[in-house]
Amino acid sequence: MSLPLREDLRGIEPYGAPQLDVPVALNVNENPYPPSEAVVAEVGAAVADATRSLNRYPDREFTALREDLAAYLGHGVTADQVWAANGSNEVMLQILQAFGGPGRTAVSFAPTYSMYPEYARDAMTGWVVGHREDDFSLDVDHAAAVVSEHRPSVVLLPSPNNPTGTALPLTTVSAVSAAASDVGGVVVIDEAYGEFRRAGTPSALELLHETPNLVVTRTMSKAFALAGARLGYLAASTEITDALRVVRLPYHLSAVTQAVARVALRHADELLARVEDLREERDLTVAWLRAEGLRVADSDANYALFGTFADRHAVWQGLLDRGVLVRETGPDGWLRVSVGTPQEMAAFKTALQAVLTCAPAGRREEVLQ
Repeated sequence: MSLPLREDLRGIEPYGAPQLDVPVALNVNENPYPPSEAVVAEVGAAVADATRSLNRYPDREFTALREDLAAYLGHGVTADQVWAANGSNEVMLQILQAFGGPGRTAVSFAPTYSMYPEYARDAMTGWVVGHREDDFSLDVDHAAAVVSEHRPSVVLLPSPNNPTGTALPLTTVSAVSAAASDVGGVVVIDEAYGEFRRAGTPSALELLHETPNLVVTRTMSKAFALAGARLGYLAASTEITDALRVVRLPYHLSAVTQAVARVALRHADELLARVEDLREERDLTVAWLRAEGLRVADSDANYALFGTFADRHAVWQGLLDRGVLVRETGPDGWLRVSVGTPQEMAAFKTALQAVLTCAPAGRREEVLQ
């Protein structure tokens, strides 16, 4: 049977990191610490309560959740400036559905999150990618030139960047937002890993009230350890959140999702308590990798991009053979490791040392570019 599949989708493999049963999974930037039994119990009670009215549609405006999210974000953000969806993936897709489309363009700067071009494709939006510098910073003049030339309706900038972990200075955010404003575009600062920023690294939320074309997205998947709950959200002007109402599917956030997220926000202090532990473990991992003679990108996230390898897949496979799964992503020659528990990171270090040591004599110099 010949299906009328869109031509641009023919032969495309679905997105997805490997889901393998391994002792140490450090490939998808999850928080390794599950919610406490007290949180589990309260989530269970909240879900049970929501279940009693599952015969009715949920609050399509998820008003109480938006109020809770605004209170968590601070920076003067109000509930009507907040929007949420099923993971930051759906948030991003809704942004491109509202502001992208045929004849319009989205821009980012490589290396960048690998899902961005797929969001653009799904929203039938053109895709243009500029470049980052060798240290993965973003040159403001280059960014402004790309925006001026291609006149995007949406600019997507992860900060901290995925896969490198690089955070953007507020001066860069302001400059790109000004350039995008000149061509009528919106700028999305994707802060999915924002809670893991190093001390002194600001959030783009600080610029929200003075930058009407700015959108700041977050997720509860990472720092809140709620990857399975699928709750992403954003803060922006009310004009932007109102535009997203036009493209959202009816009742897109289930009553169960809303209930779970609200419990998590009530326990924010407890759920985020492990963030500092993960920051410390990240910094220890970065220092260890550098001591091993590897290059490592400065990271404000819960992962580290390291390399460079002449054959990164061989290194990836060697780690997997030893029970450790990392991510083969980013520029050629680099790998990314999520920050896990101290025990998981010890297993990663042992495995990586074994992979490099077991290379044939003289191959270490060939493996490390």
